[in-house]
Amino acid sequence: MRAVDIIAKKRDKQELTSDELKFFVEGYTRGDIPDYQASAWCMAVLLNGMTEAEATALTLHMARSGDTLDLHPIAPFVVDKHSTGGVGDKTTLVVAPLVACHGLPVGKMSGRGLGFSGGTIDKLESIRGFNVSLTTAQFMDMLAQHGVVVSGQSADLAPADGKFYALRDVTATVESLPLIAASVMSKKIAAGADAIVLDVKVGQGAFMKTVEQAEALARLMVKIGQGVGRKVAAVLTDMNQPLGAAVGNALEVRETIETLRGGGPADFRQHCLTIGGKMLELAGKAGSLTEGERMLAESLDNGQAWAKFVEWITAQGGDRSQLENPDLLPTATLIETVAAPRGGFIAGVDAAEVGKTGVDLGGGRAKKGDPIDYAVGILVHAKVGAQLAQGDLLFTIHANDPAKLEAARQRLLAAVAWSETAVSAPPHTLMIIE
Repeated sequence: MRAVDIIAKKRDKQELTSDELKFFVEGYTRGDIPDYQASAWCMAVLLNGMTEAEATALTLHMARSGDTLDLHPIAPFVVDKHSTGGVGDKTTLVVAPLVACHGLPVGKMSGRGLGFSGGTIDKLESIRGFNVSLTTAQFMDMLAQHGVVVSGQSADLAPADGKFYALRDVTATVESLPLIAASVMSKKIAAGADAIVLDVKVGQGAFMKTVEQAEALARLMVKIGQGVGRKVAAVLTDMNQPLGAAVGNALEVRETIETLRGGGPADFRQHCLTIGGKMLELAGKAGSLTEGERMLAESLDNGQAWAKFVEWITAQGGDRSQLENPDLLPTATLIETVAAPRGGFIAGVDAAEVGKTGVDLGGGRAKKGDPIDYAVGILVHAKVGAQLAQGDLLFTIHANDPAKLEAARQRLLAAVAWSETAVSAPPHTLMIIE
């Protein structure tokens, strides 16, 4: 078997066998197949696509390219969630302890942010002392003792994905749906989850700009998961405006704390209930999504979820005092409000522009390895559909540089679309794919 023949076969729009995909994945992971051949193959996949059978086989071989976790000795059924990335998406910080306090273990490996899409690991690292670099033994021990663990992605899990992703990033092949699906699902399968809820974002602040694109990706990932024996559901959610109010690492931790204490923005709270409720339903802990949401709402309101959050964060080394007093979290030196320059109805708050503003303030990375400022960010006070008078509160900017603050003010004002007539608030959950 030769790599060039596999490239040619996909170039000619033919279906690759599982053995051919295994040969290519293993060869590239070992270094036997060079980058230039893997680049050609990725481009052929981008242009000609893959069948469901091909995508499923590719995912399985990528998942098996390194270590795989078997969590069943410590937890008979483990759930996980994955978001395709968005602005203000701190969902894992709420959902992980919320679901875990119902006796459903959540073991999750997350990544850092790149571009305007924030990373769960960066948010957690804004808590002093929190340890994101767990060994496999520590990961398993945390899950066994506390029922919830979130750590950085292990280099030993699905190493093929790491190599292919880095290559796709510089060869204009990131957009390939089967390669995206295989990347996401290979890591989840290698990490040992029995059930996976996929939060697929749609809109200006998401990778998938249209519902059609997002639905195609979601359906493919669900079928791949089912094809390898996992329970999978996908929830398509709106990302044309930021999720919740907070955009920025420490600010999002504060909003997490507010939500776990029974408050928080209504859209973010409901989003967490939907994602978490679906996790309970897949695991058989709830008979329906509605029942799951009801169970989780009670846990937010009675303090159970908050107690589990404190238990989890402190068990991974986080400073309890910062949880109990969020004012001790990283705080910006410059905090200024942005008032509405006119009256009217909010017709749009461009999530991508808000996210990019956060990056420019120093709260995100332009390229991998860039340092970030945990304290900076934005609070979005008015969402689509709101009616404001001139001078009403629109944004609060948290900055550590006067020039960056002024640039942020101008960019945020330009990110808002206005209407003279009433605008309906858009639905947040667009569809659920079982």
